[in-house]
Amino acid sequence: MQHDLLNDALVALRHADADGQPHVTLHPTSKLIAEVLRIFREHQFIEEFTFVANGRGGAYDVKLSRRINSCGVIKPRLAVAAGRLERYEARFLPAQDFGLLVLSTNQGVVSHREAREKKIGGRLLAYVY
Repeated sequence: MQHDLLNDALVALRHADADGQPHVTLHPTSKLIAEVLRIFREHQFIEEFTFVANGRGGAYDVKLSRRINSCGVIKPRLAVAAGRLERYEARFLPAQDFGLLVLSTNQGVVSHREAREKKIGGRLLAYVY
């Protein structure tokens, strides 16, 4: 029984990348998964992803670039102020400027680097490195 779609999707990504598979299909889907995949693509953690309508909610076909060492969700979804991002970088990422935190903000889903530039806070969703 699936409870957290984002967690299931990131676990599938991590396992497929570790197994050396060239692509993985993620289903069931959500708009949040699409936004997280968009950020992963912008930062070259995946090559591309496409939505495939299958009559049951659809699926995402993700082409992997073999750059993911680890990824996962952050539970509980911690609220973080703009000035406190460095604390969570040190907590969830292995080194400074290595990896990425994904935040849900009032301006959409963004990476921690974008949030720092815009000086906005939000809720931590996921990490990848």
